[in-house]
Amino acid sequence: MSFQTARGERADLDREKRFLIAHAAAHDRIYRYLRRRTENAAAAEDLCAEVFRIAWEKSTTSESLSVMVLFGVARNVLRNHDRASVRAAKLIGELRPAGQHGDAEALSLDSPLQEALHQLSPEDREVLLLTYWDGFNSREISDLLNSSATAVRMRLHRARKALAHLLEKEGAES
Repeated sequence: MSFQTARGERADLDREKRFLIAHAAAHDRIYRYLRRRTENAAAAEDLCAEVFRIAWEKSTTSESLSVMVLFGVARNVLRNHDRASVRAAKLIGELRPAGQHGDAEALSLDSPLQEALHQLSPEDREVLLLTYWDGFNSREISDLLNSSATAVRMRLHRARKALAHLLEKEGAES
């Protein structure tokens, strides 16, 4: 065995070790993040697998696979999934015969909170979900969203106010 072969095997072992450490540290959090944002568990599992496939490809470099890097990948994978879902729904809608289109408004949401979250802008909803459901602090969210921590705190403040307003409005209507 040559020196270069031994060095290559050592590099592969280091790569595998870095990947396994990142996987153990982030898999459950990534899955929960994706599960809350997808239609079912199977989709979340598929997207989670895609995140770690991409992470494996990224691990060829000496770049660290931190939890924040993995959440950035998960965010991009989820965006791609959402775009594909919209395209598929649009295509299915166009292929249905007239009179068979479902009424999306007839579908009720499970709770007033979910309904209020659905009414928020995507940006407000994202900062609230990252903070309260995913447990990130403003610095971590700023890394994910490519903005300053101060801007994240301001967005969070505005999103809380908007959510409270929607919940109050919902409470007054019922």
